[in-house]
Amino acid sequence: MADNSIEKKAGPGGEVQRSGREVAAPQPYQSLIPKRSPLEDALGPAAGFGVTIKNFFSKTVTEQYPREPARVKPRFHGRHQLNRYPDGLEKCIGCELCAWACPADAIYVEAADNTADQQFSPGERYGRVYQINYLRCIFCGLCIEACPTRALTMTNEFELAGPTREGLIYEKQDLLAPMTDGMLAAPHPMVEGTTDTDYYRGEVTAPTPAQVDWVGEHRPDDPSLTGARSRAGAAANQGQETR
Repeated sequence: MADNSIEKKAGPGGEVQRSGREVAAPQPYQSLIPKRSPLEDALGPAAGFGVTIKNFFSKTVTEQYPREPARVKPRFHGRHQLNRYPDGLEKCIGCELCAWACPADAIYVEAADNTADQQFSPGERYGRVYQINYLRCIFCGLCIEACPTRALTMTNEFELAGPTREGLIYEKQDLLAPMTDGMLAAPHPMVEGTTDTDYYRGEVTAPTPAQVDWVGEHRPDDPSLTGARSRAGAAANQGQETR
């Protein structure tokens, strides 16, 4: 705002003298955008129509979903998954950091202690209850960043619609990664002579014969025993060869 104030001062004889401060008039606004010529202004709409005409004759790409699977990017954030170690133990340790990091309060975790007969994960605790409410989840991925053991990741699955609200609350059995060939279903003991740190470092690559024998004694009808026996034997033979 221009300051046009005038100060009054008393002179030697008592007369009042006025001293003003002149302010320069504001300059008109000058745009930094270069001005276009009249010819460019006339050809501007034609250039826009040129883009339209070019795409008008191009091939139309239509996704045939749901008759064909949708193509999503490899890093697309979809449904969550609770991962396992190569011997079948669960990676989740029930620390609840994912629940604390969730801004939508969509995750509920309840931990329990591992025992000698009920060893679900390496270490002392495991996630006994794990729920994700997909009515609240915003798929931000903060829970993935908070997980210290990489137990929780996100898949490319995005088909999560359902007829009921209860069906969109996924339980632990809905989120656990499927058993691959050679894994031994938990619970079972850790690999003999190892600690949870060895699991975190990726030093456990397959179940051992001792783990297979333990499951065979406690759950002889477990369907995962067949593949685990063959993989444990192959891993043991490979270990002997490297020695």
